[in-house]
Amino acid sequence: MKFQQLLLLSSVAFLTLACCVFAPKPSNVNLQTFTGCAVREFTFLAKKPGCRAMRITTDACWGRCETWEKPVLDPPYIEAHHRVCTYNESKLVTVKLQHCAANISPFYTYPKAIRCDCGVCLTTTTECETV
Repeated sequence: MKFQQLLLLSSVAFLTLACCVFAPKPSNVNLQTFTGCAVREFTFLAKKPGCRAMRITTDACWGRCETWEKPVLDPPYIEAHHRVCTYNESKLVTVKLQHCAANISPFYTYPKAIRCDCGVCLTTTTECETV
């Protein structure tokens, strides 16, 4: 019985790892049903006071990760595991914005995702919201 449980856990761990590491960019899959964490192309408007805004396309983390809670008998009476899709590896990219005021630096730096994983939300790399 122990061997079967270990084999099942190993299979689940491999599939979870394969989902996060080998998953195609979500734009190639049904975004309504995709579960996991992947790098996805993302476009945003870079804004800096004193400069004209610039549209930037980069790679960002995107996805849904499994979370769960279970009741326990001792305080705090719940065991919670809330994981989010977050940056595992990134690099900073700097661009030069156009039409900046004379006293404003035209350089704008933003993160580009290299690898994303499901994990604990870190406010240093991810916007963490509580419901």
